[in-house]
This record gives sequence, structure tokens and C-alpha cells, in this order.
Amino acid sequence: MKTILLFLSVFLSANLFGQNVYIPDANFKAYLVGNSLINTNNDTEIQVSEASSFDGWINCEYQNISDLTGIEAFTSLWQLSCSNNQLTSLDVSQNTALIYLGCSNNQLTILDVSQNTALETLRCSNNQLTSLDVSQNNALELLVCQNLAQLTSINLNGADALVSLWCSANQLTSLDVSQNTALIDLDCALTLISRLDVSQNPNLGEFTCQGNLLTCLNVANGNNSNLIALGVENNPNLTCIEVDDANWANANWANPNGTYSGDPQMYFSEDCNNDCSSTSNLTELTTSKNLIQILDLMGRETPFKPNTPLIYVYDDGSTEKVFSVEY
Repeated sequence: MKTILLFLSVFLSANLFGQNVYIPDANFKAYLVGNSLINTNNDTEIQVSEASSFDGWINCEYQNISDLTGIEAFTSLWQLSCSNNQLTSLDVSQNTALIYLGCSNNQLTILDVSQNTALETLRCSNNQLTSLDVSQNNALELLVCQNLAQLTSINLNGADALVSLWCSANQLTSLDVSQNTALIDLDCALTLISRLDVSQNPNLGEFTCQGNLLTCLNVANGNNSNLIALGVENNPNLTCIEVDDANWANANWANPNGTYSGDPQMYFSEDCNNDCSSTSNLTELTTSKNLIQILDLMGRETPFKPNTPLIYVYDDGSTEKVFSVEY
């Protein structure tokens, strides 16, 4: 009996050792087989043992790959670069050692990184994602998710180590960075965000939110002197910007040599008394309305004009009369 059990054990071990990874995409397989650091026995297949023991970097960008099936066998992989391919799906749930993931310029509609808790860098721009959740990635330091034409939400709660967030050119209507106190660099330009509060981000050094639908903005984070670049232009609905010290902001940001760029109707204040203000007693709405059209008093569509009565039309059917004074 002992002889039979020993034989079975040896047989199963040998069978497992020689088992090949299923890799249906010919281009992906060609890349892996051609990598001598992965294909250590130099045959025409990738064995499970080769995949599981590989703890390096897979860089298969620009390989015309449409299916990355087989990547799940690389359980020790620490860096994966698969950008600029034809991927419509990506399963990295078994790649729990990943520190870096670059998957930009594909056609991904879903990206689940909830199992990749060691992840420090995620680049997923130019895909078809509608939402992104990095709440389980508490080691994440850099998130680049730009030019995602269908992205409407990002869950950042739990991403406590996040230092840089680049999420411009999306369909975001809101952005909550209140839990990301380590944030240094924030770029959320060209979105549909109407309210933004970065008062809980004392380490912020560069902040750009141009070309949005902002109606209120709070940058009173107690450390405005650390903010070396503030870009808020092309936000026609934004007038008051809440800051630590209005006199200091005017002297250091808005002077000819300052790094501030805004619109003529904008001004600094310690208390804007709006939805973004630290002293506001207003309860934040669970849903936000978005500006869709600006009309003059004759009902004709018009761009924003200071010193002119205007009518703002929102996507919930409501309207608002607005008169912004330019001094």
C-alpha cells in the first residue's frame, strides 16, 4: 500500500509539474514563449511551474493581444504592462503580488482590482470603464485614469496612500477625496464635476480642475502655502473660491508671477457660504444636478457673460437666474 501511495504521489507531482498553462491568444503565447526568463526550459509551452515561479515583469504592450487568459497562472508576478492592445476584459484576481498594473489604451469595460491589495501604481486610461473602485487598494500611490469617456464614478475611500490622482477628461459628476489626506497632485480637469472640496487634503501641491461645471470650490486646507499650482479657469459658474487667507491668496497666487489661473468672475474668500464651505450648515444632496444650457432673458442659448442676467438650465428640469458681477 505504501508503495502504491508513493507512486501516486510521484505521478501526481510530475503531472502537475509538467502541466501547461492554457493561453488561447497566439500573440500573448508567442510573447511568453519568447521570453527566456519565463520559458526557462526553452520549449513551445509555458508550464504552470514556470508561470507560478516567475516574479518579474511582463511587458506585452503593442502585441495586438485580445485575450490575456493565462495571466492568472503568474501568481508571483509583480509588474504587468499590457497597454496598447485589444483587450476587452482583464482578470488579475489571482495576481495578488502585483505592485504595478498598466492597462491603458484597450477596450476594457470592467476592471476589478479588489484582490490586488499590494498595488502601488494603476494606469488604466483610454478604456471604456464606467466606474472604478480602488477602495481595497490601501497601498495605491498613483492612479491615472484619464480620457475614459464613460467613467461616471471613482470610489477612493480606503486608498489612504494615494499621492497622485489624474482623472481628467471623464464624465465624472462628483469626486470625493476627503479620505485621501496624503494627496499631493490632483488633476480633474474636463469633467462634469459641479462641487469640489479639497479642504481635507493638507499636502496638496498641484491642483488643476479647468473646464468643469464647478459652482463651488473649497481649497481651505490649512496649508495653502504648499499649493504651488492652482488652475481653475474655464469654470463659468464658479465665483467664490474658499481659501485659508484671501489676502495671502491674492498676493501670492493672483499676482502676475503667481501660479494661479482663473476666470475674471472668480474671487477668494475665507467663507463662501455655499455647499462647499467648511462652515456651511447645508446638508449635501445625495444627487447632484448638472448644468446643460445657459440662456439669456430672451430664451436664446448663450455662453457665460458677466454683468448680464442669465438663466441656467439643469438636467433635472430646474432653472436658476444668475447674475455675476465682474469688477
